[in-house]
Amino acid sequence: MNTVHAPSAGRPHPLGARFQGDGTNFSVWSRTAAQLDLLLFDDVDDSRPARRIALHPQRNRSSSFWHVFVPGVGPGQVYAWRAHGAFEPSAGLRHDVSAVLLDPYGVAVAVPAAYDREAGTRPGRDPRTAMKSVVADLSAFDWQGDTPLGRPFARTVIYELHVRGFTAHPSSGLDPGLAGTYAGLTAKIPYLRELGITAVELMPVQAFDAQDAPEGLVNYWGYSPVSFFAPHAAYASTRDPLGALDEFRTMVRELHRAGIEVILDVVFNHTAEGGADGPTFCWRGLDNRAYYLLDPVDQASYRNYTGCGNTLNANHSVARRMTVDALHHWVEHMHVDGFRFDLASIMSRDADGTPLVNPPVVYDIEGDPVLAGTKLIAEAWDAAGLYQLGSFVGSRWREWNGKFRDDVRRFVKGDHDTVGLLPNRLLASPDLFGARPAEIEHSINFVACHDGFTLNDLVSYSHKHNEANLLDNRDGADDDHSTNHGVEGPTDDPDIERLRHRQVKNLLAITMIAMGVPMIAMGDEARRTQQGNNNAFCQDNEISWFDWTLADKHADLRRFVRGLIDLRLSLDMTRVEHGLPLREFLAQSLVEFHGVRLYRPDWSADSHTLALTVRSVIGTRMVHAILNAYDRDLDFDLPPVADESLPWRRLVDTALDPPGDVAGLGGGPAVTTDSYRASAHSMVFLAADLG
Repeated sequence: MNTVHAPSAGRPHPLGARFQGDGTNFSVWSRTAAQLDLLLFDDVDDSRPARRIALHPQRNRSSSFWHVFVPGVGPGQVYAWRAHGAFEPSAGLRHDVSAVLLDPYGVAVAVPAAYDREAGTRPGRDPRTAMKSVVADLSAFDWQGDTPLGRPFARTVIYELHVRGFTAHPSSGLDPGLAGTYAGLTAKIPYLRELGITAVELMPVQAFDAQDAPEGLVNYWGYSPVSFFAPHAAYASTRDPLGALDEFRTMVRELHRAGIEVILDVVFNHTAEGGADGPTFCWRGLDNRAYYLLDPVDQASYRNYTGCGNTLNANHSVARRMTVDALHHWVEHMHVDGFRFDLASIMSRDADGTPLVNPPVVYDIEGDPVLAGTKLIAEAWDAAGLYQLGSFVGSRWREWNGKFRDDVRRFVKGDHDTVGLLPNRLLASPDLFGARPAEIEHSINFVACHDGFTLNDLVSYSHKHNEANLLDNRDGADDDHSTNHGVEGPTDDPDIERLRHRQVKNLLAITMIAMGVPMIAMGDEARRTQQGNNNAFCQDNEISWFDWTLADKHADLRRFVRGLIDLRLSLDMTRVEHGLPLREFLAQSLVEFHGVRLYRPDWSADSHTLALTVRSVIGTRMVHAILNAYDRDLDFDLPPVADESLPWRRLVDTALDPPGDVAGLGGGPAVTTDSYRASAHSMVFLAADLG
């Protein structure tokens, strides 16, 4: 018979469950609990634990850390915590002795077949309905010498994708067991490599609650975390939570082998426990006061700066440590290359919700040596009106540029009074980032992402169509700066379809040519559609999935995107390590603006054209861009070249049929006339060597 060895006191460090060869040390933090029990289960679906270990406040507690060493327990052990203490919501205390609690530092999460989010809102919970943590040995993986790629932002092109949505569609050609998984993404690496992108930005892969959605639907996007450390197990082709760890790491290793970095979209602003009527499955049951921002008058209420029911108390010392430790975990044990922080401005709020000038957690992250080589990207706003685009603290953070998105959309659409907005957006937004004493690549430039219309829908729909979300079409943005060009949704009209295709190319070309860091969204290179749904957070179906037949149908657009990426990465602005801050870089680049006539830009409200000339900062090349959002062809004067033997060469013209719409640097046809006819609704890019 198996011998059960008595547990010993254990150690407070490290937090979580650490396998040590002959057993596992467990440690968790709670200041307000009177006692903690460690629950060990034989299986995640069991109705009761096989073993309960009560932690003694004198023997198993150091300060507010509860810890125990259990001999004989190793990888694969399913476990959870149970906290005894007061249930006084008005005082901020929500201990529930019937709640089965995840380990905040658990690196693997097991979800039972009977998981029920609603059961977590009621006392007397059946453990069969609760998620549980799993012990893992993080050293047991062969990285085969994998190391971070360390690609500079200047040479980065980001592709935002959803792990499940990328390959879940039947047209992916994958075995059904691999479709929609980490392994499925791994199988599609050749596609990503052929496209030419240099980094994938994965929508949330931290374990999340798929049931946190309107009744009858599922949480597809994943912005509803139940763990900051564990990969989402449902994205693995195996049902073994430890298998999910290895499958994720294999994906990262193989992406690195292909020269592609991995950036995670992380959610350190709220959790899936929701508001006062939400479930208790982790932080709330351990120490509600520490982990969440509560109303100081009535601590039964949660401050909701996220629009998701609660707000993480990001600058509490324990939450700060947890955030940084989680980032360490993903870098050291999972080898990811960077992070995009959802609603990052939440991290600048103090315990009262007031924005801080020097938020500790932001500087903890920026100044951390483990994270020194990682990419840090902020979504510099929150859902309560705090908007910090261009003023997010710190010097290492790049920022999603919502103004680039909106201004470029409006110009290409043909809105009035938009030409004056373009210089800033095309030149890395110096109005936002010009005061930064850092590199020019502070702006993450995009015109479409997961949130809002796809690029195809942006030029195919004038109104959102979110009825499938079962919220009476009230959700999602009411103005995405979109237009249908004459017909709402799909059309067989060849003229409308031709114009839509050109507008997609215009939006892609401006994104790729503009200074900053370009990002495109999954499937936009193949005109993926969400049927007009601009908030598909709960659509785990063909509304959201990448239809791979479109990749063949629009092979010309994929080739165009690849050509744009190759062109971008050959320009001096991405190849020369100049070390100049943005304003000085622009001053040395000798930027000149034009209209159809040289040096006479039309900044009027009714203008729809702009041309600009930029000299290479090292003086080797001159580039000239023409943007014509008018509905008619126009002749634009061209600046004289320095040497007639080195004429302008056309590298991009979105109005031309493939393959003439894009060419490599030096490979495009010569333009020897002193003007260029830009077709209606087109973008042209020329280059000339300076000798």
